[in-house]
Amino acid sequence: MKSTSRDIRLRNCFAVLRHLIADAPTSRQILARETDLSVATVSNLVTDLIELGVVVEVGREDSGGGRPRALLAPNAGGGVMIGVDVAETYVHLEVYDLSLAVVDRVDEPIAPNENSPDQVIGHIDAAMDQVRERLGDRVVLGLGVSLPGQVDVDWGVSGFAPNWNWHDVPFRRLLADRLDLGVPIYLDNPLKTITVGELWFGDGRGVDRLAVLILGTGVGAGLAFGGRLYRGATNSAGEWGHTTINPGGPQCRCGAKGCIEAYVGAPAILRQWEQLDGRAGNGSQGEAMAALAAAWRAGETSAVQTIEAVAEHLAAGVANLVNLVNPDLVVLDGWVTGILGDALMPELERRLPSHAMATPLKAARLKRNEQERNMVALGAAALALEGHLSRLNTVGSRNRR
Repeated sequence: MKSTSRDIRLRNCFAVLRHLIADAPTSRQILARETDLSVATVSNLVTDLIELGVVVEVGREDSGGGRPRALLAPNAGGGVMIGVDVAETYVHLEVYDLSLAVVDRVDEPIAPNENSPDQVIGHIDAAMDQVRERLGDRVVLGLGVSLPGQVDVDWGVSGFAPNWNWHDVPFRRLLADRLDLGVPIYLDNPLKTITVGELWFGDGRGVDRLAVLILGTGVGAGLAFGGRLYRGATNSAGEWGHTTINPGGPQCRCGAKGCIEAYVGAPAILRQWEQLDGRAGNGSQGEAMAALAAAWRAGETSAVQTIEAVAEHLAAGVANLVNLVNPDLVVLDGWVTGILGDALMPELERRLPSHAMATPLKAARLKRNEQERNMVALGAAALALEGHLSRLNTVGSRNRR
């Protein structure tokens, strides 16, 4: 789809605000240099952002001759965005100011038998009640919610959440009716929200071609080009975990055989370890994965062999993505990466040249996510921020005056 002048202006607005959030206080001149935009373009965008209450002037600096330059910063005392990370076992809610700093957070555990939409929404509502009391008169600009599974972002529907057996649940409408916030609600899945979080506050800021690989119970890739999340025709872009690396391989939960997820998803990793060491069946997935990491650090043969096998299949999958997408940066994230990253990353880097084409591999930086923040909640809140900027008529209106 061809970009309109408003699309371009909004994309430039996001770029300016991302750099401002990262480097405040700063000046229009520095923002222009960092974003490769003209000073005039940046000045117009900053004027709009100030009018919207998103940016404020916080002082002046010596320009080395001539008039002092105004210093700019996000309006941390203004409105707030709320990001919610909904998983099978918890609801984690964070409130962010316009600098994307956390001003409040609440955790609500979800019991194994609490898997109906009404019960999950009840936990979100309980968390919202707590932050409402503490926010006072601060204005909520938007609410972003990350749900597991497939999400129809246009209609606000949870299309399929396999672990809860949800099908076509009108989650946004149900949540809006329950919360009665009167603000826009944005839904997506963790794969997409983590990628948006990387664009706003992670390694992906300023990267033209970004791939975020999520290793967890499931496996997927978030893609972003030119600073914007790539969704595909049906918001299904990024199902990298269900691309085939061995047609005769093990059965995947999607029904196909030999998918990447069937080799490097958490159940597959533990299954491979269990074939060599019975401890893989002990405890929860997280506990078993931590035991595997400990066994690898101790140099146990079964753990070392498991890591090597997983790294080989992961390298094949990452190479396919590198060859196809030709990204500037590949970030590995997800809870499995958090636990096994020390073991997997060196083995992955060692094996990649045997699978990937030399030219795209040379251009791609490979990095493990080292953010201590909850990138799911942050990305959900960033979706709300993007939506807030997108829906306000004053953004981009300067060209129409």
